[in-house]
Amino acid sequence: MDNARDSRNSGDAGDDVFDVVVVGGGAAGLAGALTLVRARRSVLVIDSGSPRNAPAAHMHGYLGKDGESPAALLAGGRAEVAGYGGEIRPGTAIAADRLPDGGFLVRCGDGSTVRARRLLVATGLVDELPAVPGIGARWGRDVLHCPYCHGWEVRDLPLAVLADGPLAVHQAQLWRQWSERITLLAHTWRLTDADRELLAALGVRVVEGEVTGLAVEEDRLTGVTLADGSGVECAALVVAPRFTARSGVLTSLGLPAVAVERDGHVIGTCVASDPATGATALRGVWAAGNVTALTEQVVGAAAQGVRAAVAVNADLIEAEGRRALAAHRAGPGARSGAGAGPVGG
Repeated sequence: MDNARDSRNSGDAGDDVFDVVVVGGGAAGLAGALTLVRARRSVLVIDSGSPRNAPAAHMHGYLGKDGESPAALLAGGRAEVAGYGGEIRPGTAIAADRLPDGGFLVRCGDGSTVRARRLLVATGLVDELPAVPGIGARWGRDVLHCPYCHGWEVRDLPLAVLADGPLAVHQAQLWRQWSERITLLAHTWRLTDADRELLAALGVRVVEGEVTGLAVEEDRLTGVTLADGSGVECAALVVAPRFTARSGVLTSLGLPAVAVERDGHVIGTCVASDPATGATALRGVWAAGNVTALTEQVVGAAAQGVRAAVAVNADLIEAEGRRALAAHRAGPGARSGAGAGPVGG
């Protein structure tokens, strides 16, 4: 490595041993990896190449990079990590095992394995979309959920909110900040009298009937179709996905995903971690990004990755100090054969 100290070595089983294996190559994982390689740690990023925001042409709210494509951000991040000596390996980590020495063995879908002293898991989440034909193909383009990500681009246009859960009325209120032309599609959700009164007071039109499809002309959403054959005009459709954490690696380590509630309703799942450091309940494992914070945007996920990386490095430093002190107390003869110490530290 040109700029990073190569502290990687070979384990008993022949696997490479890295200071840190980062599982997930999105904004959180790459930001964490960049921080760690700049701290002269040996780092491997295992990247499945399936970022959550892949359908979106642009990202917003990232200072200095507003409007840049998510793909460009990740390409730049991978180049930066590699430039400091980090390794990025395409693949899907499916599980991990805690080793007797305190380190970890990460198992990938292709049968390969890799060993790590510490793990940073940034695998993100999956957006589970409402079961309306055509929604998946338009997701991230003109089927939207986050006004802070997409609201400016559809400002003042006719927008429709699909009511298939308890957050629909809140979404209608929120998106009014960007457009006064809001229609709430009652769809399969039963609105209360209080809901209807509030929507009327806000000037939000309510249309009854189940949504059965989308109207698209020249690769542009123009409206939705209802079960009775009628249609409703809109330039974008607002939905509320269920946010499901990609938690397989963490679950395999005994860190299960838990339900996340908002206003008493489950909106998805995540794996719990310390909000300041990303530390999980299992020593040696950190989490960052949407796998642990469902509603975090790109810039926030990257910040979480940095904070977790700083905590990981601090933990490694403490472990190295303990080993050095033990060797020092054991005397010169013991120190000469001490080597690098246990993988887990």
